[in-house]
Amino acid sequence: MAHAIIAFDGADPARRAASRDRHLAVITDWARDGRLVLGLPLFDAAWKPVGSLMVLAAEDRAGVDAYFAAEPFATEGVWADITAHPGRIAPLPYKPLPQPGAPVSAIRTHTVTLAMDGTDAAASARRMAVRGTHLERVTRKAAEGELTLGCAILDSPGGAMIGSVVVTAHDSDAAARAF
Repeated sequence: MAHAIIAFDGADPARRAASRDRHLAVITDWARDGRLVLGLPLFDAAWKPVGSLMVLAAEDRAGVDAYFAAEPFATEGVWADITAHPGRIAPLPYKPLPQPGAPVSAIRTHTVTLAMDGTDAAASARRMAVRGTHLERVTRKAAEGELTLGCAILDSPGGAMIGSVVVTAHDSDAAARAF
């Protein structure tokens, strides 16, 4: 079980800079302990940070709440709009992620996509009808390094799939959409 946290910053960008070192210390500890699977800053088209995607290896809401209590971006008012989705990380042959201390790219390297399923009565059946083909494709794309992480969003812990968070190695929205 995992939780995907999507958080958008408030109006004061100085808060992010002021809290950044404490944020990095927390996420480094959580990653070392295996509680943080992935943490990515989110940027706008002008390459300004606007938020974060954090994927936690948290079984329940208590793990998410523990993260929020420790996370300076949550406690010091950096994040103004936060959603936490229970999820399940697809067990695929992903390439290794960069480790703490690795150089940080100055240019865009990945794209985060949040895709929610339809809410009509046939939505689940449509998802299941293409699941086999989808899994074949994403398994191949993970092995090739194009798919960095895929996480099904669930309606409740252990519940039905209602969407996906996907991180792909694309440097443009157009390339990610083509994926």
